[in-house]
Amino acid sequence: MDTHEDLGTGSGHPWFGRHRLRPAAPADTIRRMLRHELRDTGWPYQRVLPAAPMAIPRASYAEIFRVSVALIELLRRTALESGPTTADRLSAYDMPATEDRLWMGDPFIEERYADSVVRPDLVIGPDGPRFLEFNVSGALGGVVETRSRLAVWRGLHADEDGRTPFRSPDPFDVRADMFRSLGAELGLAPRVAVVGSARVIGVERRYFEMEADHYNSHGLTARFFEPEELPEAWDCAPHLRHQVGLRNFTIPDWLEVGIDTTPVQDALDNGCLLVGTQTSTFMHSKLTMGLLSEGRPWMTAADRGLVERYLPWTRILSERKTDREGQQVDLLPFVLGNRELLVLKAGLGESGKQVVIGREVDQAGWESAVGAAVAGGTSVVQAFVEPQTCRVSLIADGCDEPYDADVAPVLGPLVFGGRPAGLFCRFFGDGSAGIVSVRGGTSSSDNVMVAI
Repeated sequence: MDTHEDLGTGSGHPWFGRHRLRPAAPADTIRRMLRHELRDTGWPYQRVLPAAPMAIPRASYAEIFRVSVALIELLRRTALESGPTTADRLSAYDMPATEDRLWMGDPFIEERYADSVVRPDLVIGPDGPRFLEFNVSGALGGVVETRSRLAVWRGLHADEDGRTPFRSPDPFDVRADMFRSLGAELGLAPRVAVVGSARVIGVERRYFEMEADHYNSHGLTARFFEPEELPEAWDCAPHLRHQVGLRNFTIPDWLEVGIDTTPVQDALDNGCLLVGTQTSTFMHSKLTMGLLSEGRPWMTAADRGLVERYLPWTRILSERKTDREGQQVDLLPFVLGNRELLVLKAGLGESGKQVVIGREVDQAGWESAVGAAVAGGTSVVQAFVEPQTCRVSLIADGCDEPYDADVAPVLGPLVFGGRPAGLFCRFFGDGSAGIVSVRGGTSSSDNVMVAI
């Protein structure tokens, strides 16, 4: 069967290419397989599902990861140079007191592994990829989901020799390689602790156990630990200790459901390295992106060109002057007077929370949001990027056959230890654009992008 389909011109932005993969099975089969792979993980029910992986040209796929790795390094340097010590950075970012915990005793180790687990979010704008934010945390969404979607597509599209018409790394394989390298760098046995909790709303044990099981079947020794079980990771014979691991949780999520972080601190104090370290929070803050967009004194001309090409104009919001398209402007009056050009974002936030898209609110609402953000001192404004579309094949509840739709995807390249680990993407099945949070309701969907 011919697996490729030429969509011709006029089927979306040229960056996505003009070829896609045909559905490789009946709609009911695809639907059943997709839902089976993500069973018992807490992933929300979706009324609209993909009928095939989203396929893009190899050059586009390579561009995303080449630029992601370069920007992550610039982001890391920007965050670290905001202050010589952790205490200085906490002050510079005006971090909430709840984030002043779970630090490693060795500041070099703390800073060295802050960027081990990263997922930027980007859209394809009129001029190509634009990186909207950087999620820097061991608790990234999209890892289990990408791995599960890939398992379905490989099962459906592989030929009798196991070859597929597309390429994509497996996130679990790449993360396993990251932990092998981590163990080698530290001189430790690669015994991996996957630390999280099924008590967090919307997550079940299998979400964590899938990853631990994968490691155990690929030459590593791994175990999922709830926080109260963590003493078993270090209070034991040396050859049984789990001294490297994944910090698959966020402090706000645990505090929301009343989970004590003390066992994690005890594990860190007793020699466990959990990535990404707490320093990742500085990289995760959108204030860092604002600093990078405005330019740092140490940046080369090539650095500045990369940032200008791939980051939308982003500024930390305050009453001051700044540059805009080569001219100096008073930032606050400019922001108040150009609502439809801008997006307002809190420094810390997840799943699209604390984000105001100017064109989606009236002037009074915009002025109120901007005023509150200025008072808080930890928000950024960013140039709005009009997401471009691509044509995909979808399966909706109640439909017996796949159908075509033009969607505006948000791309999430997974980068583990500087290595490409798969390309997660989210979209609205009806083709609308905006803040796409799969956990925010049943109107959004997800898939994986692959290279052809």
